[in-house]
Amino acid sequence: MEDNRPWLNHYSPGVPANINPDEYPSLLALMEASVEKYGNKPAFTNMGKTITYKELGEKARKMAAYLQSRGLQPGDRIALMMPNTLQYPISLLASLMAGLVVVNTNPLYTPREMKHQFTDSGAKAVIIAENFAANLQKIIHETDIQVVVKTSIGELLGGLKGSIVNFVIRYIKKMVPKYDLKNAVTFSHAMKEGKKFSINPVEESHDRVIALQYTGGTTGVSKGSMLTNRNLVSNALQIRAIMNPFLKEGEEIAACPLPLYHIFAFTVNCVAMMSFGSHSILITNARDIPSVIKEFKKYPVSMFTGVNTLFNALLNHPDIKKVDFSTLKVTVGGGMAVQRAVAEKWLQVTGCHLNEGFGMTESSPLASVNPIDGTGRLGTVGLPAPSTLMRIVDEEGNSLPANEIGEIQVKGPQIMKGYYNRPDETAKTLVDGWLNTGDIGMMSPDGFFKIVDRKKDMILVSGFNVFPNEIEDVLAAHPKVLEVAAVGVPHEKSGECVKVFIVKKDKSLKEKEVIAYCKENLTGYKVPKEVEFRNDLPKTNVGKILRRALRES
Repeated sequence: MEDNRPWLNHYSPGVPANINPDEYPSLLALMEASVEKYGNKPAFTNMGKTITYKELGEKARKMAAYLQSRGLQPGDRIALMMPNTLQYPISLLASLMAGLVVVNTNPLYTPREMKHQFTDSGAKAVIIAENFAANLQKIIHETDIQVVVKTSIGELLGGLKGSIVNFVIRYIKKMVPKYDLKNAVTFSHAMKEGKKFSINPVEESHDRVIALQYTGGTTGVSKGSMLTNRNLVSNALQIRAIMNPFLKEGEEIAACPLPLYHIFAFTVNCVAMMSFGSHSILITNARDIPSVIKEFKKYPVSMFTGVNTLFNALLNHPDIKKVDFSTLKVTVGGGMAVQRAVAEKWLQVTGCHLNEGFGMTESSPLASVNPIDGTGRLGTVGLPAPSTLMRIVDEEGNSLPANEIGEIQVKGPQIMKGYYNRPDETAKTLVDGWLNTGDIGMMSPDGFFKIVDRKKDMILVSGFNVFPNEIEDVLAAHPKVLEVAAVGVPHEKSGECVKVFIVKKDKSLKEKEVIAYCKENLTGYKVPKEVEFRNDLPKTNVGKILRRALRES
């Protein structure tokens, strides 16, 4: 008889089946424990400037005292809107010290998107990079924001270097549009003022919401996931438990190209890596591939996270051959499907397995990941994290046996409290403690989960389900294809048909080659009827390809 348990733990020796989600009373306690324990060890580096754990704590205390001195009360929302700079981890820790609720905000948001997030969350304060201040100016009068702290990319780099960086960004690259924000203060001024005040202690509880993390909005209106102390502490401890056999406390260097305001990097690179006492290298612009390679050359990186498009771009850059990857122990891919061709080439080039994981904003984010010891399986998202249950269900919510396709559900201490001010949406998404992920997948008899596709991206051809991930995975292995996305488009006979958008690696690639290759590797109804070549594909801020934008184009 087939094993139909909702989870099986086959992780490497040393990885526990469960974690204690109440090990720390709050995320603040976890982060302050790291500050205390690792003291003078380097915590974060950006553009060559490093701050230690002790300096991180000191700067955060000043900022927290300033925020409280401006009248912000525990439970008030503060938006953090900046790329990967030293200001981000300082702002995060300061916000927690002040008892505020963090609203991570994508700096690339348009004024309309910014207004939605700020009004929906009820944000009363914002710490924002000056590059995006002009957009804030357009909508701030329609929000409840009273406190504005602005910062520049070079502000904490110090001396001549900081001045040069700011001069280039402002006057050479012209990346800072003119703005006029009344009563805004600089980051440095806020910390200087904060020295005059002490922090009023904040009452914490496991269930207190400390972050409103907005879903990407790529499938509709962006909603605020209420993440509690227990959610984020649990996920950090789950990540720590999985990586603990392979990483040494206080000795690792983690490269962070993904933005910290995104849930993946927020929990994995900022919180979990801090709990390891890791030295995190913050890369401000991951789309600048040479800058990512430069950090690999400069530091003996042992842990690296990314998305498929980033790994693919790195592997196709000529300078990747000049990097010494001998120190790299752990590579984790998430945010979108890791394509087999990319994972295989990553192992070939770096000698390190590219371990695909699965998670959502609503799960803080990690739900499952392949074992780090190399026993994982390409094409799967691995095994549930410690203290996490996963299962496949049919449309009525009945649990399905192994090898049956259905929706993936997740349950664990990392699952959000609900969507802020959206009880109806919460009721649809959380059922008896199970999170409906909206992802279609299957479980192998020994507990490995595979994502077939997003429910909303599924293509229906003459009544047959076609999953874009499968087509993309096949075409990504073609030697002349750099990037690919598959979507469904209307078709008079079959209802929908498959259309692929391709960025060429080799300019000689023709449509007939694409079709012929697909016919060799896919059954008839899955073969694309339309092929469109593009110079690039639309992506989210973390590099996830926007299929919806392609469907609408």
